[in-house]
Amino acid sequence: MAAQATTKEGTSARSSSSIIPSESENHGNQSSSDDVSQQLPSREGWSEPLVLYKNYWLRPRFASTIARLHNNFKPRHDDTILASNPKCGTTWLKALAFAVTTQSRSRYGNDLATDHPLLSRHPQELVPFIEVPLDGDLAQLEALPSPRLLSTHMPLSMLFPDTTTIASRVVYVCREPKDAFVSRWHFENRIVKGYSVGLEAALDMFVEGFSPYGPFWDHCLEYWRASVASPDRVLFLKYEDMMAEPVMHVVKLAAFLGVPFTAEEEEAGVPEQVVGLCSFDTLSGAYRTGDFVRRNGGVVLEKSVFFRKGKVGDWVNHMTQDMGSKIDRVVEEKLKGSGLVF
Repeated sequence: MAAQATTKEGTSARSSSSIIPSESENHGNQSSSDDVSQQLPSREGWSEPLVLYKNYWLRPRFASTIARLHNNFKPRHDDTILASNPKCGTTWLKALAFAVTTQSRSRYGNDLATDHPLLSRHPQELVPFIEVPLDGDLAQLEALPSPRLLSTHMPLSMLFPDTTTIASRVVYVCREPKDAFVSRWHFENRIVKGYSVGLEAALDMFVEGFSPYGPFWDHCLEYWRASVASPDRVLFLKYEDMMAEPVMHVVKLAAFLGVPFTAEEEEAGVPEQVVGLCSFDTLSGAYRTGDFVRRNGGVVLEKSVFFRKGKVGDWVNHMTQDMGSKIDRVVEEKLKGSGLVF
């Protein structure tokens, strides 16, 4: 059975050689708000203990950074914020949004530009995470010129405490929960040396709502309800729909972001070229083994860790039907009456 939540003082330290640094290694990210994570309920089970902050489970350093964000990060009206639960198509959405908003589309011709930034720099580097600023320096976000293209795994209620007033344009991508869970499980078992969690133990925690940025369903529901209430400010996408009709969704994304394709661009096949540039095969093959993404506090992740399979329905290769049904029953109950279905 998964460990129960405890206070920080009651949580034992994990002794493993980790790619993820300890809190003491997060120099440059220390402030009085760091005390927030030390006072929160804590629970072990994933690659490091999580703390419960504003009804969501977070890594302690993220809880500390998000607490600082409330005083230091000011969303702008012309920001575009790409949001998602972890392992739900974040990297793909970043690539697509970057390709249609920040690069002159005149560069796209009959052949894909071989010098496009996406072929040399990872989408995770090109589109910064709000709660994972480089070296913990929130001032770097404020220094970015407008319009900013940013991303987050934060639930909407942490990004905009007053969810009825959404200052920025938001694009949210969700994923079928069973596939999202399997991808999360693989990711956790890759990012920390010497750490491994069994599939069934991870599943038990997931359906309890205990996972990084979980509960999974509450995270989805916040953005879903906002997209229904404010469709001009929040675009809600499903990973499976995007995979089924990528070109149509790229056209939809560009229009929502205020940079619609012209008739000439569509006739020339520019949306198809964007899809090709941002495809799993193109991006996963663009980085050498041993290439790394550097993050807050010295966190270093191999670029390939962000590309596993990206397949729809891959959960059947890892879970039994009974295990899949366990997730289905919980998600169906939690989403009942919302209009959101998977």
